Amino acid sequence: MNSYTILKKVSQKDLDDLNHVNNVVYVEWIQQISKEHWQAVSKKLASGFIWVVRRHDITYYDSAKLNDEIIITTNIKTNKGPISFREVEMANNKTGKVLVKSITEWCLLHSQTLKPIRVPDTIKNLFLDS
Repeated sequence: MNSYTILKKVSQKDLDDLNHVNNVVYVEWIQQISKEHWQAVSKKLASGFIWVVRRHDITYYDSAKLNDEIIITTNIKTNKGPISFREVEMANNKTGKVLVKSITEWCLLHSQTLKPIRVPDTIKNLFLDS
């Protein structure tokens, strides 16, 4: 499946009391890259879909600190019914050391009914490598 990557530089506002990136910030980055990836590939679709988080599973391996550059990569691992399983990996851009890995279950909703709908092939195909 195709991947999408962004680069973040850790700022003072991202830090917790231990001067490491706050766990909440990592979740915000997971949400941000997921939304950006969807918007980048879904330009070809008419509106009518909303993604909501069903579950986050996050493993923290190491800490990021002030001014670290973090490379964040995401891809869709698989789909099952209305659920897409999205992987996100964050690594120190200088050392390559993995800091965080996550799997998020995103549920696809119809924008008018707000009811879950099976991920159609038209959406699945947007995330395939060309």
